[in-house]
Amino acid sequence: MTGKSTGARAAKTTANRAKMLAAARELFTTRGYTATTIKAIADAAGMAVQTLYFTFATKRAILSELLDVEIAGDTEPVATMDRPWFAAAVAAAPAEQIRLQVAAAATIYARVSPLLEVVRSAASTDVELAELWQTNIAQRRLVQLRLATALAAKTPLRHGITEDRAADIALTVLAPETYRLLVHERGWTSQEWESWAMDALTLQLLPPETYGA
Repeated sequence: MTGKSTGARAAKTTANRAKMLAAARELFTTRGYTATTIKAIADAAGMAVQTLYFTFATKRAILSELLDVEIAGDTEPVATMDRPWFAAAVAAAPAEQIRLQVAAAATIYARVSPLLEVVRSAASTDVELAELWQTNIAQRRLVQLRLATALAAKTPLRHGITEDRAADIALTVLAPETYRLLVHERGWTSQEWESWAMDALTLQLLPPETYGA
């Protein structure tokens, strides 16, 4: 097999994978996880059911990969804490760090909020999705702890709160449930949520002299 034909085959495989993920996203977010079958995803993607099983093996694997892609915004195998926005936030002054981490959360949730709601809502009746949801919370908590540690290295935190408590506060303010409530249910714009979250974290985490209060 020539390099050209190998490249064409790889490109087709990548395109088919993306088509299957797009079909799964549409069905998961409109029908729900439980009501969406592998066959329904295959039909929507224009693929054979066997192709879907060969590519992903299980419906949970499809959702898990879809979450990773939607959170990252691409298919590159780069962890959140290795992303450029994270490095920029860690290197920034305190108030700018908060602005950058809130902006990143707003950008991510604009993509992934509906899908995270699929996982959260199904977690109460599906053991595997309950595990996936807890893993997502743990990953978000770890990111916020690393950011809280970076923030505390630049400035005393408000009222002497610990890095651990600061991470919990950020985890709560920047929770996907909060974003969904205000943006999807209450009709806020993403920019309004971002402004609110930035103000909330600034007031909760930084000492008053930092922002002139």
